[in-house]
Amino acid sequence: MATIAPAVPSPSLHERLQRIWETPPGLFGILGTVDHKTIGKRYLVTAFTFMLAGGLEAAIMRAQLAGPNERLLTPEAYNQLFSMHGITMIFLYASPILSGFSNYIWPLMLGSRDMAFPRLNALSYWLFLFSGLFIYSSFLVGQAPDRGWFAYAPLTEGPFSPGLHMDFYALGLLFLTVSTTVGAINFIVTLFKLRAPGMSINRLPIFIWGTLTTSFAVLFAMPSLTAACVMLYFDRRFGMHFFDAAAGGHPLLWQHLFWIFGHPWVYVVVLPAMGIMSDMIPTFCRRPLAGYTFVALATVSTGILGFGVWVHHMFATGLPDLSTDFFSAASMVITIPSAVAVFAWLATIWHGRPVLRTPFLFAAGFIVLFVIGGVSGVATAAVPFDRQLTDTYFVVAHLHYVLVGINVFPVIAGFYYWLPKMTGRMLNERLGRWNFWTMFLGFNLGFFPMHIAGLLGMPRRIYTYPAGLGWGTVNLVTTIGSYVFAVGVLLFLINVLWSLLRGPAAGPNPWDAPTLEWATSSPPPPYNFEVLPSVGSRHPLWEGRLPDEGTARSVLDRGPELGDGRETLGVTPLDAEPSEILTMPEDSLYPFLLALSLLVTFYGLLTSIWALAVAGAVLVIAMTIGWLWPGDVPEEA
Repeated sequence: MATIAPAVPSPSLHERLQRIWETPPGLFGILGTVDHKTIGKRYLVTAFTFMLAGGLEAAIMRAQLAGPNERLLTPEAYNQLFSMHGITMIFLYASPILSGFSNYIWPLMLGSRDMAFPRLNALSYWLFLFSGLFIYSSFLVGQAPDRGWFAYAPLTEGPFSPGLHMDFYALGLLFLTVSTTVGAINFIVTLFKLRAPGMSINRLPIFIWGTLTTSFAVLFAMPSLTAACVMLYFDRRFGMHFFDAAAGGHPLLWQHLFWIFGHPWVYVVVLPAMGIMSDMIPTFCRRPLAGYTFVALATVSTGILGFGVWVHHMFATGLPDLSTDFFSAASMVITIPSAVAVFAWLATIWHGRPVLRTPFLFAAGFIVLFVIGGVSGVATAAVPFDRQLTDTYFVVAHLHYVLVGINVFPVIAGFYYWLPKMTGRMLNERLGRWNFWTMFLGFNLGFFPMHIAGLLGMPRRIYTYPAGLGWGTVNLVTTIGSYVFAVGVLLFLINVLWSLLRGPAAGPNPWDAPTLEWATSSPPPPYNFEVLPSVGSRHPLWEGRLPDEGTARSVLDRGPELGDGRETLGVTPLDAEPSEILTMPEDSLYPFLLALSLLVTFYGLLTSIWALAVAGAVLVIAMTIGWLWPGDVPEEA
C-alpha cells in the first residue's frame, strides 16, 4: 500500500476542487445531483413538510374531539385523517427528518468528502419523496388509508375494507421500505470506510453511534414489515388468506409481524435524536460528555434490546402468561440503558458551565419529556396495568411523549444548532426562546391531560363521545394545548425565514463546538474539506483545553489533497488507518429515473393495470442496467 504524503494546500486547490465537486446548474443538476449536503437539505425540507401536513390533520381531529357530540367530521373522514396522521408522523416524518441531518452532517463529522454510495444516497431520497406522494395521492381519489397506521387484521381484509384505502397503505409502505433499506446500507458502509484517519471507533460522536445503530436495526426490522405488507396485498388483491381465521389464517400474525418491526422502529426514530442531544449538550456545557463509553454502549444495547420487547404491544391479545411475563421483564430492562443516557446528560450539565442558548433550552426540555415518556412506558410494561389501559388515551399520551417529545424537540434543537452551518446565518435568539417556551408549554398542556383521559376510560380511535362521561374538559384542554404547540412550530418557521433573509453571518464555528463539521466554512464548500483532516481525539477542535486531551494532535490544515477527481480516502473499519483512495461517482439522472420507474410500477400494482406494472418493471430493469453499465463507472484510482 502506497503511503499518502501530507501536502500543504496550493493556491489553486480551492478552484480545482470546486470545479470537480460542484453540481452543474440547470435541470440536470437539480435532478442528478449526488451532493450529500443537497440531499440532506431535501430530506429535511420534505420531511418537515410532511410533518406540517400531519400536524394539520391532527389539528382537524382535535377540533372534532374538543367537545362531546361534535359533528365536524364523518366517521369515514375521521378514520382517514387519523390513519394518515399516524402514517405521516411515524413513516414520512420521524425517521426521514433524522436521515436528513445524518446525510448532511455525517461526512462533515467524519472528515470525508461524501457518503460511501452517493448515487444510492440520491436514490433513497427520490424513493422517499415518491413513496410519500404515492400515499398522499390517495386523498385525490377520496380513498386514503382508513384502518390506522398499525392496520390491524382482519379489519384491513377486503370484505371489511373495500376500495383502494389499504392498498395505498400496503404498497406505499413497501415503496418506502426500499428507500429506508438502501439508506441504511449507505450509512453503515460510510461509517466503516469513510472516516478521517485516526477517527477510531472509540472517537466517534454519539450522533454517529445513534444513526449507525438504527441503520443496523432497519436492516433486521424492515423484512418483517415488508413480508406483512406483501401478505396484506396478496390477501386483498388475489384472495389469499394469511390473516383470515375462517380460511386457516391468523389475525395475530399481522400483529406479530408488524410489531417485530414496530418496536425497533421506535428506537430508529429516537436514538439518532438522543445522539444529537449527546453531542449538543457538551457544546453548551463547555465540557465533554460524562460517561462517553457508557452512553455509546447504552445506544447500541438499546437498539439490540428493542428487538426483544414487541409483545408488550400485545399483552391484551390472550398470549400465554409465560410469554407476557418474559416480554414484561424485557420491557423493564430496556429502560436501564436509557437511564444511563439521562444520567450522563445530567452529570454533564451539573459539572459543566451551561450556556443558555436556544439549542440548549430545547435539549433541557427534551430531557424532561424523555423522563415523563419513559416513566409512562415503564408503567405499561406491567401486564396488569397494561391490560387496564390498553387502547385508551393513556397509551396515546405515552406515544406522543416518545415520538414528539423525544423526536421533535431534538429535531428543532438540531435545526437551531446546525442551520447556521447549512446556511451561514444565525437564527434570532429572542424569537428562539419564545419558540421554545410556546412549544414546551403547549406540548405539555396538550398531551399530559391525555394520561388523565385514559385513566378516566376514554378509548383511543373514537371520532366522538357523548356528554356526561367526564372527558369533555380534558379534551378541550388537550385541543387548546395542541394549538399552542402549533403556534410554537409557526414561530420556528418564522425564525427560519428571518434567518434566511436577515440573519447575521454565522462564521465557521459560532457555538465553539468540538467536532469536525465546525472546522469548515458555513455553509461548507461542495468538497467539504480542502485537505482531509486526521484526528487524534474525540474533540479535535477542543484539543489543548482538556486535561485528558492535552497531548492529542489532530491535524486540520495539512493532509491529502486528492484533487485529481472526485476522490476521498478509504480507511480500515476499526482504527481508521488509511487504506485506499476511493473514486466517487459523478452526478447522474439514473437514481431519479429508477425511482420514477418504481413509482410507475406501484401505480400499476395499485390499479391492477398489469400492463402498466410490467412496463414499470421493465423500466426499472433498464435503469438499473444503465446505472451499472461498466462504461458509466469511473476508473479505479
